[in-house]
Amino acid sequence: MKGIILAAGKGTRLYPVTKPICKPLLPVYDKPMIYYPLSVLMSAGIRDVLVITPPDDTKPFEDLLGDGSGLGMRISYKEQKVQRGIADAFLIAEDFIGDDSVCLALGDNIFYGPAFRRKLREAVKDVSQGAVIFGYYVPDPRAFGVVEFDSEGKAISIEEKPTHPKSNYIVPGLYFYDSSVVEIAKNVKPSARGELEITSVNNAYLDQGRLRVIPLGDEFTWFDTGSADSLYEAAGAIKAAQRSGKMIGCLEETAFHNQWITMDKLLEHAGEMAKTKYGQYLEALADEI
Repeated sequence: MKGIILAAGKGTRLYPVTKPICKPLLPVYDKPMIYYPLSVLMSAGIRDVLVITPPDDTKPFEDLLGDGSGLGMRISYKEQKVQRGIADAFLIAEDFIGDDSVCLALGDNIFYGPAFRRKLREAVKDVSQGAVIFGYYVPDPRAFGVVEFDSEGKAISIEEKPTHPKSNYIVPGLYFYDSSVVEIAKNVKPSARGELEITSVNNAYLDQGRLRVIPLGDEFTWFDTGSADSLYEAAGAIKAAQRSGKMIGCLEETAFHNQWITMDKLLEHAGEMAKTKYGQYLEALADEI
């Protein structure tokens, strides 16, 4: 399976903060925002990742992540010349995806929770049947794609930004698809707002009887960090969660536990950031192991 991070949003809801810097490069507490979706892909066992960036804005991402070799990965980059919606990512990444299944993560979405790794591996396994997405309960779902379930918990409809939602479960920004997603995306018609909606892709799989929705319970946390309030809230939640001593979104730790890098490489990363809590966390992790 391959991975895509869509990091091409202009971040207009965060202006003026995002005028000089791309939103996924903003800090969320102690690390760049893009670390969180990348760590999710890594936890799913995905080593080959394409980062889709805004026009002429690839270099800062390359400066941050490089080619991925330092994490035992392969990270490449492509630009989204014109913002045409989430489903456009599959058209941009057609050659990258090839005949493989793929996971798309939005660059401003944060997920964490106990046993989330198990949920991710479950999705990777089940995607051979078509598509796997998650359902997350929110008090006001009107700004999202909303999933309706039948009495047996099976998804029966998905509506994009409905005025009268049929449930409180929304589809957060993490999607698993088989390789047919490219052809499905090619047949998606632009919505009224001129975008290729990811909900249209999900509904295509739903109509084919090949979509599974995995509900995430109260033990899981999700943030869409597209506004100043949600960005602030996410940073506070990450800080509070890390008081347990476990870091969220630590790329080097995930790479080491995946056996993608050696202890020497882990210590090398720790040494590069020795003056920071991040680097000291890596040193403590190495000592503990």
